[in-house]
Amino acid sequence: MVELQQTQLDSVFHALGDPTRRQMLRELSKGERTVGQLAEPFAISLAAASKHIKALESAGLIRREVQGRTHLCRLDPGPLASAHRWLGAYERFWTDRLNVLEQLLRKEPRTRTAKGKKG
Repeated sequence: MVELQQTQLDSVFHALGDPTRRQMLRELSKGERTVGQLAEPFAISLAAASKHIKALESAGLIRREVQGRTHLCRLDPGPLASAHRWLGAYERFWTDRLNVLEQLLRKEPRTRTAKGKKG
């Protein structure tokens, strides 16, 4: 089970690692699109767009439905939620570190002022 989750996370981060695929996901967050509509903003062929879509599909980030000759794609946000949970641990780490830094910086001016008065 853990290995399956790790494999899915690897696929999700691989898919998200490409700016073309991230833009395709942004478009799909607005509603379903055809392969042609997803390819349109980019200077790529339909074959290249299809490879990007297959990477998104393999990661489970989109679902494709074939209606005759038209392929409709829609976002499946489930795997994004898993990636968000994984990243959440690092968000807590950085929030804690920044809170410590803020506390140190708030104490520092008092220390400088105290040293200035003594000298």
